Amino acid sequence: QVQVVESGGGLVQPGGSLRLVCAASDSIFSINAMGWYRQAPGKQRALVAHITSRHATVYADSVKGRFTISRDNAKNTIYLQMNNLKPEDTAVYYCNLEPDFWGQGTQVTVSS
Repeated sequence: QVQVVESGGGLVQPGGSLRLVCAASDSIFSINAMGWYRQAPGKQRALVAHITSRHATVYADSVKGRFTISRDNAKNTIYLQMNNLKPEDTAVYYCNLEPDFWGQGTQVTVSS
């Protein structure tokens, strides 16, 4: 059974940085695309960033220039480097391994 586990969330002040890490337990990681999604209270889950097996990336407009997604296929791991965080980035962040494997989520809170 494929397992996807996120880590790295926490509380940070506006303007600060965090790095999220997502590890997958299965070798399909190296050939499948992955993404980070987030869900704020009262809102639907939405795509934050996406990366293919060939490292092509897509970002939500709201995070372009501030967030960077990357992957290390040798470690079955992807990362989300988040800089210049804003209060509106507060949400539970979920890692997705295509087609439909999800982590449990990690809370990111941006507040002074």
